[in-house]
Amino acid sequence: MRRSETPQLDEAGTNSSESYSDFSSQAVGNISGALHELLADVFALYIKTKNFHWHISGPHFRDYHLLLDEQAEQIFAITDEIAERSRKIGGTTIRSIGDIARHQRLKDNDAESVSAKDMLKELCHDNRHVTGLLRSAHEICEEHNDVATASLIEVWIDQSERRTWFLAETLRGL
Repeated sequence: MRRSETPQLDEAGTNSSESYSDFSSQAVGNISGALHELLADVFALYIKTKNFHWHISGPHFRDYHLLLDEQAEQIFAITDEIAERSRKIGGTTIRSIGDIARHQRLKDNDAESVSAKDMLKELCHDNRHVTGLLRSAHEICEEHNDVATASLIEVWIDQSERRTWFLAETLRGL
């Protein structure tokens, strides 16, 4: 699919739908909607990763603690990029913790006690799931010829696959 006709611009060079791009309002809605859900999931993954980072224990505590801290930093770093990309094209983004809770597709883990192995398994699964969600968002971007967002998502897919790989390899032999 191609972008629809370029919107009519007013004297200030903006269009009446307040989009900052040449995407149709439908494209903006579809792309920013996908980014909205994706951002909720990324925040959920970040919080879960920090939760496990803070509460992990056992013989490999230091290694796991540092691994999860590194992964959480990487996850948090993309939150601003996701939100700002949605705004750049004229969409909106997450407004509150409640907004995140309503849109996240990843499950929280509020358990009082989780073994290190179960933490790593859950994060491996969740990162793999996020990779799939990223691929789905990429498809939406391709449908609307949004190469900039698709390009960002490709980097995030690579990061997510790397996190999954590290977690899977760490789980070997546990």
